[in-house]
Order: sequence, then structure tokens, then C-alpha cells
Amino acid sequence: VQLQASGGGLVQAGGSLRLSCAASGRTRSINVIGWYRQAPGKQRELVATLSSSGNTDYADSVKGRFTVSRDNAENTVYLQMNSLKPEDTAVYYCYAQTKYGPVERIYTDDYWGQGTQVTVSS
Repeated sequence: VQLQASGGGLVQAGGSLRLSCAASGRTRSINVIGWYRQAPGKQRELVATLSSSGNTDYADSVKGRFTVSRDNAENTVYLQMNSLKPEDTAVYYCYAQTKYGPVERIYTDDYWGQGTQVTVSS
């Protein structure tokens, strides 16, 4: 699976941005897709993910402000970010996990796209 992220940039606090991530390759095997971020000096952390069954998972810090969605026809996942704060500044990474194999032995692989910088000025 290849992931191509886009949509980062510079925005003032309170503003909005939408990130996009186009997936290609074995997209039918994708079980979970979404976004992580890494701020300078910090570990990479989950932002929002969407499972193939439609379940979402959000970091507490972004609940109510960010929305993850997927266009299956275009194999694209989006992250709509509203009410941005300076602490949202980070490199955002698209992430996908594939699941495959027989029922008695399930395999998973993790894939990462290139990062896209999001900078929120105060």
C-alpha cells in the first residue's frame, strides 16, 4: 500500500485545514486508515483513525474539532481540522493497516505516508 498525503500548511489559530491521503496498491486489504502526528521533541501520536467497519478513534485533544472520513470510491481518507490551536502544530502522517490471511492466522502490516507539515500560529 502506498499513501500520498497532502493539504498541510500555515493557518492562524481558530482556522481550518483539510488533509487528504490517497491510498493505492492493496487497498482492499486496508483494515484501519487514518492519521498520526509528531510535534518537535515529542513522540508520534494517534490523531484519528477509521476502521473498515466504520468505527472511529480520536485523540482526546482533537475530539469535537477534527473529523476523519473516507471516500472508498477514490481510496482517499480525509482529516477535517477545525478550531485549530497552536498545539496542533506537527507533522501529520497518513497511516494504514492491512489485515490478511486465513481466519486461523491473521497477519497485519503497517504503512506510513510521507508527512505533511501543519503549522498553527497564535
